[in-house]
Amino acid sequence: MEDSKKIIEIEVLRYRPEEDNEPFWQSYQVPFTGDMSVLQGLQFIQDDLDPTLSFRWSCRMAICGSCGMMIQGVPKLACHTFLRNYYPGKLRVGPLEHFPIERDLVVGIQDYVKRLETIKPYLIPAEARTIEQGEYLQTPSQLDRYQQFSACINCMLCYAACPQYGMNPKFIGSGHMALLHRYNSDSRDGGSDERMEVVNDEDGVWGCTAILYCSVVCPKQVDPANAINMYKLTSSMDYLLNWVAPRSTRK
Repeated sequence: MEDSKKIIEIEVLRYRPEEDNEPFWQSYQVPFTGDMSVLQGLQFIQDDLDPTLSFRWSCRMAICGSCGMMIQGVPKLACHTFLRNYYPGKLRVGPLEHFPIERDLVVGIQDYVKRLETIKPYLIPAEARTIEQGEYLQTPSQLDRYQQFSACINCMLCYAACPQYGMNPKFIGSGHMALLHRYNSDSRDGGSDERMEVVNDEDGVWGCTAILYCSVVCPKQVDPANAINMYKLTSSMDYLLNWVAPRSTRK
């Protein structure tokens, strides 16, 4: 694409609760060059056309996960998606699906965070260790067990892509299952029994209907669908093991 600017029409879903009864689409004519992202297009609208437009962003490098939104009906990071890919057609940008709209492209994430807390997304030491004993050590193979799943940035794209989460907001969801697997697979962690209660819950791993779209839209190649599939097997084994030795009696 030439360096000279071209014009693309961007339709943005608007909703200002203090004055709008329901969301509506608003169009903007945005000049752009070949290296401009959708996020930069929205920033141009906010800076030069309409300062009332609201959206989240932070790092602009596909690291923070803040700028997740529906771009042409697909969950994407706005900073990682380029306007040139949609020219000369019209581009539609909306808030992430399956989340309540707070204002324009900003969605409410309170339930998401509350559900995240239930999986205990932090290391629970398998054994107490003093400072004098030194750091916890891992082999490269132990790191390999969970490294891919540690790349999750909580962008919530997988939740916007999940039809099951859209029908049942209590479903634990693919992103949280990937993070749960990240900590359960860590050789330094001893909290797997606590997290298995979340896995085995009626809104846990078995709520997944295996659409696999969550892994398709993941910008960090975490493959949350793979984590869910593995935990369906783990959950089955855990259920059978409980007949022999209930979790409360295991050491």
